[in-house]
Amino acid sequence: MGNSRTDPSGGDDADVQILTAGKRRIPVRSKVLAAASPVLESMLDRPQKRGGEGRVIPILGVPHDAVCAFVRLLYSARSCVTPAVEGEEATEVGEHGVHLLVLSHVYQVGWLKRACERALASRLTAEGVVDVLVLARRCDAPWLHLRCLRLIARDYAAVESTEAWRFLQDNDPWLELDILQSLQDAHLRQKRRRRKREEEKVYTELSEAMECLQHICAEGCTEVGPSGRGPPPRDPTHCPNPATCRGLQQLIHHLAACDRKKKPPQQQQQQHGCPRCKRLWQLLRLHSAICVHPDPCKVPLCSQFKQKMEQTKRKAEEEEDEKWKLLVKKVASARVMSHLAKRKRQEGIQNQEAWLKQKLID
Repeated sequence: MGNSRTDPSGGDDADVQILTAGKRRIPVRSKVLAAASPVLESMLDRPQKRGGEGRVIPILGVPHDAVCAFVRLLYSARSCVTPAVEGEEATEVGEHGVHLLVLSHVYQVGWLKRACERALASRLTAEGVVDVLVLARRCDAPWLHLRCLRLIARDYAAVESTEAWRFLQDNDPWLELDILQSLQDAHLRQKRRRRKREEEKVYTELSEAMECLQHICAEGCTEVGPSGRGPPPRDPTHCPNPATCRGLQQLIHHLAACDRKKKPPQQQQQQHGCPRCKRLWQLLRLHSAICVHPDPCKVPLCSQFKQKMEQTKRKAEEEEDEKWKLLVKKVASARVMSHLAKRKRQEGIQNQEAWLKQKLID
């Protein structure tokens, strides 16, 4: 068989006919069909009726040209394990992509189905994406379905104004709801990913700040001054992050010269303190929480913060111990009361039995 787009005939050795729309027939070889599709193979294995004509496979519901293209593609791929759709075959897949996707799904031709999905995805438009999405759902094409949803999410205003979307709203509101729910889920996933990236960025910046703080206090940053401009040092030390070091040095100098510390405590409380001093205070506290250097640490207030955390931890443990002791005391008291009540019941029963025996004796 050649690559002719008008004659998919199997030649003189064709032993099967495919019946298409308009009662037109295409002679093909049964071996090619059986090797290409397990569904067609099972249809060819069925016993023939006596007195009937040769084997005929009806493929109706799609145009004759689409069936011809389907047969030609099966013939062109009969010698390849994983056929590559190129050249004229790619053109045919592009022209009859919708019908070929249906045929490849029905007759389980996996490589052709994937080629049709790629062809349809490359030609998606806002005008036809709804029809392609419905087709992808019915033909179990999740990759194509996802591409359709992405296009709808990207250009929802244009899709919403199409005739296909209005038809979907009028005739299949459940599918519309499912599409909108999928778009909402995708939007929420995108927001979670964005929030996670922002959080990771903050954690990275804090990690860099901790490294620079240790560098400034332990080694003395000689590459960057508070103003960012300083004479070149004689023996410079490597600065891990000049921009962060510059900002930390500015905070340290601000803390030493902050005017709010000179104001009365009532005014400081009304103004909620200096935000820049509070920021540096929080960085120092964070450093003490993750510091693994043995005492004395060269970062200011590190030892004090560590002692305070230890005191807070011991206080929490003591409060927990007090709660535990109170629980033990209450459980023990309830146990004693339960034993007393049980003993009184037993004594009452024994006294009653003794009284009954005395009555019987009398």
